[in-house]
Amino acid sequence: MRAAEEGRADAGAAELAAEDPVEAGAGLRVAEEAVTVVGALLRDESPTTLAECRQAIDRVDAALATLLERRAALAGIVQRIKPVGGFAGRDLARERAVVARMALRAPTLGETRLAPIMNAVIEAGLHLAEERAADRPPV
Repeated sequence: MRAAEEGRADAGAAELAAEDPVEAGAGLRVAEEAVTVVGALLRDESPTTLAECRQAIDRVDAALATLLERRAALAGIVQRIKPVGGFAGRDLARERAVVARMALRAPTLGETRLAPIMNAVIEAGLHLAEERAADRPPV
């Protein structure tokens, strides 16, 4: 190894050794969540028993929960940014467009079945944003 490479390696090792264990734990949790989501999408499964089917569904459900949590966090930011937030600020045309785009990825569900699912997801996020806004002191 050349001196420059050794210096970079030593610096990297020192950085890892000095890493905050709390931050390292948070990074590990983020990586685990990414594996959960990506694994559920990419794992080629052909379950043949009820137990295998349920395990596969549990993995998809874990990924879905992770994505829903992320969506709720992003929607909360949107609610703080929008001039009119909450239920009064809903953009129904955008919501319909979201459902239409999702139907392209989930054609067996289609818009008719996805619409109530997304309505529930959106409303859950709006309720959460309202609850959090009520907990914040006025500015």
